[in-house]
Amino acid sequence: MWAPSQRQLCVAFLLVCVLSATLFLYVHQDLFPNGLALTALCPGRRPVPSPVAILCLSPNTSACLKPPASLSGTWTIHPDGRFGNQMGQYATLLALAQLNGRRAFILPSMHAALAPVFRITLPVLAPEVDSRTPWRELELHDWMSREYARLSDPLLKLTGFPCSWTFFHHLREQIRREFTLHDHLRREAQGLLSRLRLGPTGDRPRTFVGVHVRRGDYLRVMPHRWKGVVGDRAYLQQAMDWFRARHEDPVFVVTSNGMEWCRENVDTSRGDVIFAGDGQEGSPGRDFALLTQCNHTIMTIGTFGFWAAYLTGGDTVYLANFTLPDSNFLKIFKPEAAFLPEWVGINADLSPLRSLAGP
Repeated sequence: MWAPSQRQLCVAFLLVCVLSATLFLYVHQDLFPNGLALTALCPGRRPVPSPVAILCLSPNTSACLKPPASLSGTWTIHPDGRFGNQMGQYATLLALAQLNGRRAFILPSMHAALAPVFRITLPVLAPEVDSRTPWRELELHDWMSREYARLSDPLLKLTGFPCSWTFFHHLREQIRREFTLHDHLRREAQGLLSRLRLGPTGDRPRTFVGVHVRRGDYLRVMPHRWKGVVGDRAYLQQAMDWFRARHEDPVFVVTSNGMEWCRENVDTSRGDVIFAGDGQEGSPGRDFALLTQCNHTIMTIGTFGFWAAYLTGGDTVYLANFTLPDSNFLKIFKPEAAFLPEWVGINADLSPLRSLAGP
């Protein structure tokens, strides 16, 4: 029987090591910040376009990327959209600036939108400074990408509508502090909730579930532009039943920019539904305060509902798969980057879209 020599064994061992190392680098090359050029070894590999970079799934983990010790430069973000959009822009600016060692400033219109509700701390950039600064502009897509953690521009103005936990979840406690309600809003919301009683018994609720029903312009935009739907009567019933099955004596605190529709379509026969919001999009503080002082959240679609759920904590139920598979909305929106993994999705009824399209 043939027995390999010691030299042959050594050569075989070295070959195994080289092959194992090559395989490891090929599979895990995205872990290296500067990348590795393995195209000569693996010519058939194609990069995945715009992957979601989950830099840190949970706060305060050692796996998070750490920002430089000192900050320099000046970064800001173009404020656009309404309340929830600007919350997303603020949180994304704060997180990316810290990650890249830059100083973050907000523009006056963002301060005007958020400061009446929250104790935000980012300084405001004077308009004349903004107009004279030679910014490089960078439009962000709505999920974290690894290149966003390696931006070298000292003068950068971000644009876009980022509102994804993948940008800022590693700073969750800091984000929660930035979006702390002013005392008068918190006291008003808690006072209203403390007076609620369950209809059949008059007992105090044990659990408060904030419900945000987004309607308004979405009624037109979603079906006609994005091949999507908003939350309907059946979805809200399923979401409420999910909480009723898991929590004792819940009360559902409904806010919406379509409260008349809610009053006509949300089942109130159990005596556990309260229509409490004022639906004023121009002054959203009261509705937002009510939602965040609850224990749990039901959201439909939109950034306002996302932020209410994100800051509230607890259980969250959201409307899932609310567009047709060929919707262009899915090119700018990635569900895995929009909803936290622990949140519970209930699939939307897309049959109205199919009937709208016809045979």
